[in-house]
Amino acid sequence: MFTGIIEEIGKVTKVIKKAKGILLNIEATRVMKEMEIGDSIAVDGVCLTIVKKGATYFQVEVGEATLRSTTFMGLKTGKAVNLERPLTLSTRLGGHIITGHVDGKGKIIEKEAGKEFNIKISYPPSFSHYLIKKGSIAVDGISLTVQEVEKSFFQTYVIPHTSATTTLSNKKVGDEVNLEFDFLIKIFHKWWEERNTKTDFHTLLAQAGFLST
Repeated sequence: MFTGIIEEIGKVTKVIKKAKGILLNIEATRVMKEMEIGDSIAVDGVCLTIVKKGATYFQVEVGEATLRSTTFMGLKTGKAVNLERPLTLSTRLGGHIITGHVDGKGKIIEKEAGKEFNIKISYPPSFSHYLIKKGSIAVDGISLTVQEVEKSFFQTYVIPHTSATTTLSNKKVGDEVNLEFDFLIKIFHKWWEERNTKTDFHTLLAQAGFLST
């Protein structure tokens, strides 16, 4: 589990192709503290396992299924990536609960200039029921608040601190991003489906206090 509060921006220094998947060497400093082989780490929001560790880098393995569902398919050396270690029982939950199991990819369709900016991101239509105004979403592992929801995109606002401490400041229109929708909303939606209720899902969210009416 993660919080979406990025600890460090790392750099991909090597991409090693395998028969099924790839290995990534990532240069880092802060997240290397107390790191052990076998630990989990979120790389651009994707939960991966550390399989090797050097003095200034760590290595993770990415399987075929993960390559298909994330932005890692075209990953190249030199790319900056958001890094976050898993939360502990003593960690403050400053963002929201993130599993590191990316749901799909979105694409930046509009981005304002400046150190703080609004950004519009397209999303797969099949996930529309997980997006609610003032709800949470993870974009490349960053916990963000959904400001507006439209049929084919959502809008969020990036404050100067988030811009300075994540890779979002360098993203351009057309760039793809990893999306993970709110874990709690997904659980609630599963319950709604199994309950076979005739009440609209978003109406049910409002009745439960998740949405203002």
